[in-house]
Amino acid sequence: MPTHFWRGHWQGRNAAGQVHQRAREVVRPTGGILRGFVPSRKNGRLVHHEGLLERDAITLFEAHHRVAQYREQPMTLQYPDGPRLRRYTPDFEVVLDTGETVLVEVKPVRSLQVAEVGHKLACIAAHMTRTARAFLVLDTKVIRHEPRLSNLQQILQHADHLMPTAAAVAVALGQLGKHFPMPYQQAQKALATLHLRPANLLLMGYLWCNLDVPFSPATELHLMKEENH
Repeated sequence: MPTHFWRGHWQGRNAAGQVHQRAREVVRPTGGILRGFVPSRKNGRLVHHEGLLERDAITLFEAHHRVAQYREQPMTLQYPDGPRLRRYTPDFEVVLDTGETVLVEVKPVRSLQVAEVGHKLACIAAHMTRTARAFLVLDTKVIRHEPRLSNLQQILQHADHLMPTAAAVAVALGQLGKHFPMPYQQAQKALATLHLRPANLLLMGYLWCNLDVPFSPATELHLMKEENH
């Protein structure tokens, strides 16, 4: 089971996590993009986002148990576009629990319909293939798929900020595992006696639920099996 989660401490709004310097800093913010930052359990620091779509993408990274860490605007690289060499800064670098890394570009669907953007991403994707880098474009439809996004937001809100240890989870599931599947509300009461929350076990990949229907106290929780990954 995952062991890569940050277990540091927060002091007010500051976390004792990794220090990260973005490859591209916004010197003079312009336009209608809402920039900000959100606290990250997995990175132990505040993560910057440029726009609400990036903020929602961060929700997916924080909630997926196979994502160990991620960095915003991690690096600037060069790629060929015909005779020209251009610069590109990915929106995110995602590190999976296998150690593999994926460079991620976040784009609104309407932007992908622009010919110039499509050409740029095609050149970048070709360069990533040549250099054996995993590259993924996440668009609005994928990031804001409902009710999945709203469900994950709820689960994150219900979870403790610090993840329990694998040993504590093993003890809990050793005692309660045979009673799954069970409704979220029932699991919440049962795990509370062991000072655990089902939302944390969902985030860590020990439990799973159907994210294609609205999340509620009656949502049925199941023990995770390999085929569910």
